[in-house]
Amino acid sequence: KEDSRRLCEQLLQDHEPLTIVNEYLIPALDKVGSLFEAKKLYLPQLMNAAGAAQSAFDVIKAYMSKNGQKSISKGRIILATVQGDVHDIGKNIVKTVLENYGYEIIDLGKDVAPEVIVKTAIEKEVLLVGLSALMTTTLQAMADTVSLLRANHPCKIMVGGAVVSAEYAQSIGADHYAKDAKESADIAKEVFGS
Repeated sequence: KEDSRRLCEQLLQDHEPLTIVNEYLIPALDKVGSLFEAKKLYLPQLMNAAGAAQSAFDVIKAYMSKNGQKSISKGRIILATVQGDVHDIGKNIVKTVLENYGYEIIDLGKDVAPEVIVKTAIEKEVLLVGLSALMTTTLQAMADTVSLLRANHPCKIMVGGAVVSAEYAQSIGADHYAKDAKESADIAKEVFGS
């Protein structure tokens, strides 16, 4: 993290913030994601890379704020662990990875009622909602949330978690199944076009 912060500060001396994000940080995260998918890196390394990238992003945000530049956001995404489920490690990993890719995350936390998710999606005009479930007993809450979103707000929905499968995602009407944090970033790129 310290090396990442220091190197980013050096790059800011003769590079624009967006150039650093697009030409250094995103390609590095993509490479780490590919190595993770190929099982050449594992979750601890993925999290370390995300932490290092977060340090660089913090430097960039501070630099932009100091120079009166608007913060970078490729799009706004809601993340929530569904009602009845108190597990949020997976959601938090997804949040870190998506933030590192430049998305603004509205983290509603764990054990979130469907109505809260829908209300927030409407108020914040969110185009992508990510739902997580780690217990089979909360799969119905995920289905209820997807159903309520469909009835009230035009957005894309991605779902994931230990007990969720691509087949289940399809059966409840979700647009995407994210098997891991890297896939959630790929889905976000598809939804927002960058």
